[in-house]
Amino acid sequence: MSIEPRSFMAVSDAAKNLNVSTDTIRRWEKKGLIKASRDKHNYRVFDIKEQQTAYDKYVNGLGDTHEYQILKSTEQTTYRNIELFAGAGGLALGLENAGFHHNLLVEIDKHAAETLKANRPDWNVVCDDARDISFFGMTADIITGGFPCQAFSVAGQSAGFEDARGTLFFELARCVKEVNPKIVVGENVKGLLTHDNGKTLKAMLSILEDIGYRVSYKVLRAQYLDVPQKRERLVIIAVRKDLDMPILFPKEKDYTISMREALKNVPSSEGQQYPDKKYKIMSLVPAGGYWKDLPVDLQKEYMGGSFHLGGGKTGMARRLSWDEPSLTLTCSPAQKQTERCHPSETRPLSIREYARIQTFPDNWQFLGSVGAQYKQIGNAVPCNLAYHIGRCIIAMLNGSYDNETMEKY
Repeated sequence: MSIEPRSFMAVSDAAKNLNVSTDTIRRWEKKGLIKASRDKHNYRVFDIKEQQTAYDKYVNGLGDTHEYQILKSTEQTTYRNIELFAGAGGLALGLENAGFHHNLLVEIDKHAAETLKANRPDWNVVCDDARDISFFGMTADIITGGFPCQAFSVAGQSAGFEDARGTLFFELARCVKEVNPKIVVGENVKGLLTHDNGKTLKAMLSILEDIGYRVSYKVLRAQYLDVPQKRERLVIIAVRKDLDMPILFPKEKDYTISMREALKNVPSSEGQQYPDKKYKIMSLVPAGGYWKDLPVDLQKEYMGGSFHLGGGKTGMARRLSWDEPSLTLTCSPAQKQTERCHPSETRPLSIREYARIQTFPDNWQFLGSVGAQYKQIGNAVPCNLAYHIGRCIIAMLNGSYDNETMEKY
């Protein structure tokens, strides 16, 4: 979506406008407390209309927070979905909360499939490789899938349907071709935008267009969509070309949800623990801090050879902050490059804390080992993000939408 130059300011101009330093603007943006967009030159720019509000909120260094809740619509629809690569159910549950029903969910990981079956015995869950399933004869209004991003070569300037064979995106496209739904929703990491200099995404979009769909995509920032987490996902929405409907994406909110709100009264649960040596290091890191907050001798000891390498390495020895959304959750909260230490207790985030941050309800149980549970939650689409996507898809199917919460592409 294009940005109107007169509605936005660069970092330096925004700082002058608010009479704060450019470092302050960058700090607010990094914390997720003020939103930045990108202009046509890929520079960060800030909406003029939001700047005074931002100043009022963050002049003391803290932003407004918002009540944590699992979003669920009272409206039930007759719309049906088929989902591939369903994982532990973040996307499926969010769509259900929006008003969808599921005809089929396909997941190859046995622990994730068991999680789906245990929580929703009435869902038609198939634990199998999508490559081995024929979708002929099945029906659905939409097909969804968070397909793993495998590299595939792009012959010439574009890749056709057959060129993608052997990749999991091909299986999503094959399912679409065999079922012929009205709408397709795919999601992936933001990095897909630049994978192979953008050729991979271009090929995927071309394939969907070739099989009869017009396509749009957008990076959605979960922290502005009722998720207490700085998580960015690339969402692709495709509409069958014979249908006259706009493509809708959720509009970002003007608030974020802090860790403090997200973890209120969180149930106790299993979780990883630090070994003694790491515990001693992490106990010295303040809330919101990381390895650079350690004494220099301990920095060198903990970082080893990485101490002299370039880059901020801000995920290392990182303790989260109560006053901000969480950093993006990974498949493990105690990986050295992407540490996710509790804001005030010296331990990794627990299973239920992980689930809260991904906006799973407290009664959603995860099966398998502790490691398998962390992996399922870390890989999931946040349920509230999926809810907002689902409400947009329902609006598209209904033929009417809310300008306050959705934007047309």
